[in-house]
Amino acid sequence: MDFDPRILVVTGDEAEGEALCRQLDSEGWTTISATSHEAGAIVLEDFPIEAAILVAGEADADVAPVAARLKGLASPRYLPVIALMGRAPTPEESTTVDLAMTAPAHPVQLRIRLEQLVRAALAEEELNLRIDTFRQQGQAIDLPLSDLTPVRVLAAGKPDRRFLALSNALAEDGAEVVAAPTPYTAFDYLHESPFDAAVLWGAEDHAPALSIASGMKRNTRLYHIPVMLYLNDGAQMDASDLFGRGFADVAAADTDERETARRLMAMARFHRRQTGVRRALESVRGSGLTDPDTGLFTRDLFAQHLGRVSEASRERRRPLSLCVLKVTMTEPVEEARRDGWLARALPQIGTMVSRLIRTEDTAARLSSEVFALALPGTTEAQARIAAQRIVAVIGCTAFEAGPGRSPFVVDFELGVAEQQAGEAPARTLERASSTLATDTRVAS
Repeated sequence: MDFDPRILVVTGDEAEGEALCRQLDSEGWTTISATSHEAGAIVLEDFPIEAAILVAGEADADVAPVAARLKGLASPRYLPVIALMGRAPTPEESTTVDLAMTAPAHPVQLRIRLEQLVRAALAEEELNLRIDTFRQQGQAIDLPLSDLTPVRVLAAGKPDRRFLALSNALAEDGAEVVAAPTPYTAFDYLHESPFDAAVLWGAEDHAPALSIASGMKRNTRLYHIPVMLYLNDGAQMDASDLFGRGFADVAAADTDERETARRLMAMARFHRRQTGVRRALESVRGSGLTDPDTGLFTRDLFAQHLGRVSEASRERRRPLSLCVLKVTMTEPVEEARRDGWLARALPQIGTMVSRLIRTEDTAARLSSEVFALALPGTTEAQARIAAQRIVAVIGCTAFEAGPGRSPFVVDFELGVAEQQAGEAPARTLERASSTLATDTRVAS
């Protein structure tokens, strides 16, 4: 079986590294460890590592130079670096690594943060590619500007001296803290204005905090806001369950409030940066170069951009998969097509496709009833699952068929192909299209 590690763990303590690797392996991240940065450099030459974790104990030297060297060796692929710290990070470490976390980190929390960082790396790479594609067409995409306004943090929960101490520490770090004593006021504030992070006070009764976190994760606009649970002294809760509920971090009340504030501010700044990247990527939907009905890439624009994405995937040693989605001409769909109702539904279908993909993916309308997806950093198996999920959601939607007629639903024929070594992107797209007739259809 081929060994395909995704995460590099660099630590001078071999036993500690092996334990961390076992934890990450159990969370689905195949790992490889190195006991020195020299060994880590060799690993980067041999494998297309997706992220690196540097473990730094209390007496260990500054890891910033190591992080910078590993990032440089991985170029042009962006390599996210997490520092697991047994001490407070230095200013240089804080600016060089992508995320500094207090050791030991819970494996579920580490998995979630790795997923976020790897996706963020893909989004940053895709943004640069789209900037080049649109610049070639004479249209600029604005880079996300650095937001210099104070980081906004929602602090929800009953007043408590430890919670107030945390709020003061956040304010000292330059944050604007908005206090919400109840879940009702918390959601009022969340819907009225944007926030970069939220911290919820566990107190004796955790129900209000869990209710707020659950409500935020069910809301598409609030879903990405990082949420920290600040536990009361002596509180006993299952950390795996908390991270599974969507908490980005869990802090005990006996932790120094300055340390807790630092962790929260790091999450808030990361969220603010990624929000800017997502907005820049989504800004192309309103351009005159995209399909006017759906906002998706046109056939010609997709072909031009796909060449750039394909070349970048090869240079960065990342997988690239293409999907083709073709409307299945069932009898109800044929009837809706003849009467013009399918044409009315297709813009909505195209919009649904664009909303169901990741920010770093590219969706195109190749013809009236055929759509294509380019999924960077995605294997064929992963792409098939993603595409099946998209068409399943669309298949649950009923579209209007005219007065006195039952609404119709749309099924898709689905084709998927992963780019092979030395293969032109047009050929990959042809292979995806050639499987349309034989690929499993996703029923509505």
